[in-house]
Amino acid sequence: MAFPWLSAAILFPIGASLLIPFVPDAGDGKRVRWYALGVALITFMFTVGGYLNGYDPAIEGLQLVERYQWLPNLGLAWSVGADGLSMPLILLTSFITALAALAAWPVSFKPKLFYFLLLAMDGGQIAVFAVQDMLLFFLAWELELLPVYLLLAIWGAKKRQYAATKFILYTAGGSVFILLAALAMGFQGGGPPSFEYSVLAAKHFGTGFQVLCYAGLLIAFGVKLPIVPLHTWLPDAHGEATAPVHMLLAGILLKMGGYALLRFNVQLLPDAHVQFAPLLVVLGVVNIIYAALTSFAQRNLKRKIAYSSISHMGFVLIGIGSFSALGTSGAMLQMVSHGLIGASLFFLVGATYDRTHTLQLDEMGGVGQSMRKMFALWTVCSLASLALPGMSGFVSELMVFVGFATSEAYALSFRVVIAVLAAVGVILTPIYLLSMLREIFFGKENAELVAHTHLVDAEPREIYVISALLVPIIGIGLYPRLMTDSYRASIEALVAREEVALGKTANPPAKAVMRRPPVGLTPAALLQAPALG
Repeated sequence: MAFPWLSAAILFPIGASLLIPFVPDAGDGKRVRWYALGVALITFMFTVGGYLNGYDPAIEGLQLVERYQWLPNLGLAWSVGADGLSMPLILLTSFITALAALAAWPVSFKPKLFYFLLLAMDGGQIAVFAVQDMLLFFLAWELELLPVYLLLAIWGAKKRQYAATKFILYTAGGSVFILLAALAMGFQGGGPPSFEYSVLAAKHFGTGFQVLCYAGLLIAFGVKLPIVPLHTWLPDAHGEATAPVHMLLAGILLKMGGYALLRFNVQLLPDAHVQFAPLLVVLGVVNIIYAALTSFAQRNLKRKIAYSSISHMGFVLIGIGSFSALGTSGAMLQMVSHGLIGASLFFLVGATYDRTHTLQLDEMGGVGQSMRKMFALWTVCSLASLALPGMSGFVSELMVFVGFATSEAYALSFRVVIAVLAAVGVILTPIYLLSMLREIFFGKENAELVAHTHLVDAEPREIYVISALLVPIIGIGLYPRLMTDSYRASIEALVAREEVALGKTANPPAKAVMRRPPVGLTPAALLQAPALG
């Protein structure tokens, strides 16, 4: 029997978190932090082991499958597995969490509780991407809410209670739609209920039913992505969180929304996706432009980067709605890329605040001479965020642009308008990021800040965390197939399913031009398309 890599990656950190109260510690966290880091690294090795020993990127179907009956009368089973939509995000989750455990090194207030929540969240987030049962997905989705709430409410800044409450209200409120859609889809069609993705994908839901489920799931997942106007919890949460919590929010939590849109809205409800795809594209452009302009106006460093994250996630929406293998692949790559870049920027925000004790750009200035290594780290990560060629962000955004621009599912005029508007956001990004660097590190020195703070340059631990994130950022930027090949087959199969749904639609939305496969090119043949990237 093969080793249960995914079950181990889910259950090991959760089980290990329960042992934290028994870890001998003097109360300063010096021992428990090593324990948590070790658990997070072992969990990362479980996910890497699964990828190397049981996952074949050339296969589009489910792999590393583990299934055990749990509550058969309710149609609920412990069913986990991975395909191209989930495996990259499982690896990203365990990798970012291990670095977040290292980023949490200075935590000395209630360290056992902090690391308990961190490890429990690790298992819960991996479960979101790995489970193959919709009810189990809902339970995993809910499991990670409580740790985030407590991490914000206990270790946050002055307005932490407000930010934590807003987070839980938005996300828990959206979760209701997941439960309702799961129950409706599971019981649809008569017979014993089943909530496994494979069973749901084989059912033939009516278009009206699909539209209702799609709308509810779009609200639920739109909160997590987040989609404007469901985004307002994110700047508040980031404004109050600590550096490791920032890394988990930006690096993993937002990707859960994008993944769920692909898994449920696109894969299980393809007919409704044909109707909603133009809306996703428009919402993606709104995200890009609105959040970029708002980020440009922010004077709080955390909120500026938070709105930058919202802007970058707009490309995910455009890629998902593109009806293009290249565009959808770009959306997937953008999730991975932004997870790495967002985690790096927010870690640097926390490191900078630890030195300057302020987040207001008006109170910073002229610290570049005192923190030269920190300036270098900030510069490289900011260039990655503004999509400098050679970085992962450039490749992912370019794939979304080209994939949507060449998609035959939309009229040419619609594609041109969307491309032009999205380009506005791309132009704004370097303006607000480079001006941010100038205000922090150059300009007139704040004499009061320098006099009352000890501006220590980047420490080896901080350099290591950023270096670990930059390796895949630059590696993917130079050779994108390092990542795109891991999910190419699954993306092509997903787009083939979209092709079939689009071909059945008599009146495509948004003045779309019906995109039909050429004569002799069947959905099966579409799976044999050349590699992306």
